[in-house]
Amino acid sequence: MDHILVVDDDANIRQLLRDYLREMGYQASTATNGAQMKQILGTAQVDLIVLDLMLDGEDGLDLTRELRRAHDTPVIMLSARGGLLDRILGLEMGADDYLPKPFDPRELLAKIKVVLRRTRAMPGTRAADANAFITFAGWRLDTRMKQMRSPDGVVVSLGGSDYRTLRTLLDHPNRPLSREFLLDQVFSKSMTPLDRAIDVCVSRLRQQLKDSAREATLIRTVRNEGYMLVADVGYEA
Repeated sequence: MDHILVVDDDANIRQLLRDYLREMGYQASTATNGAQMKQILGTAQVDLIVLDLMLDGEDGLDLTRELRRAHDTPVIMLSARGGLLDRILGLEMGADDYLPKPFDPRELLAKIKVVLRRTRAMPGTRAADANAFITFAGWRLDTRMKQMRSPDGVVVSLGGSDYRTLRTLLDHPNRPLSREFLLDQVFSKSMTPLDRAIDVCVSRLRQQLKDSAREATLIRTVRNEGYMLVADVGYEA
């Protein structure tokens, strides 16, 4: 049974989502703030976090950034601010999806199912499934820990959306991939082709890979297409 943790300072939303998710067959816990969230994460296995962007006295973006430093648990962010900039900021901090308030619990449930399915299927049936490591351009990606090791030995942890973006590029090396294809692989189908979410992920990956956008040689922008990873890719057990 999947365990969903709802973090929101609104008692009505906490109770509504807890009861609804339990009715739908999930184990559901709730937290009022970041401290309670961390306490639950330290004592229980959580499969997905539903996190309010605007907690009382706390910033959900900062909490998401902290989460990404220590956990790879997928995060769906809730916010009364549903503008494009807020969505981009949430994704930049490492959220896996975003849902503006007010929302129908059925829409949240659909997103939960998509994110959980996508997270579990990430290696899927790909060639790297039987291999713990993927190598490219001197880098070594640990597919179990979702960490990269640079040619100089520096370890870089990846958030969920960044990891899925990199994995998709690695699965199709030296081939241009459209933004639409990347959005479909990395995010929910509710994203539109105009959404900048993929651009945000690629920009962050370039920074982590020391591959500047202006002189990008590893992740190249393909005009009128999307992005292409230029490298020989290998697999190690």
